[in-house]
Amino acid sequence: QVQLVESGGGLVQPGGSLTLSCAASRSIFNIGAMGWYRQAPGKQRELVAAISRSGGSINYADFVKGRFTISRDNAKNTVYLQMNSLKPEDTAVYYCNGVEPNLQASPRWDWGQGTQVTVSS
Repeated sequence: QVQLVESGGGLVQPGGSLTLSCAASRSIFNIGAMGWYRQAPGKQRELVAAISRSGGSINYADFVKGRFTISRDNAKNTVYLQMNSLKPEDTAVYYCNGVEPNLQASPRWDWGQGTQVTVSS
């Protein structure tokens, strides 16, 4: 089992930026591909972005493409999500978890508590 702890969320105005961090309890290099998911109240959890084990392959959902950047620092056991040009519809709880090697959604570990992102003026 892997413990995942998300942080970095908060309240931001439309057009603003936030950087989220996901710290894992053991080597994410050994774990493999990782992704960021989000869930808004009353909606299904959706995959936002995914990155391969070594960072050579990245995929984004259409609704964040061009605005968000996923990255990873395997030495720090941490995955990041840089969010720019935030919109109110980005408001959700953001989680990290594993993904399939082809970068499609497939959570492999227990969900962490997530971090709340609220975009509002």
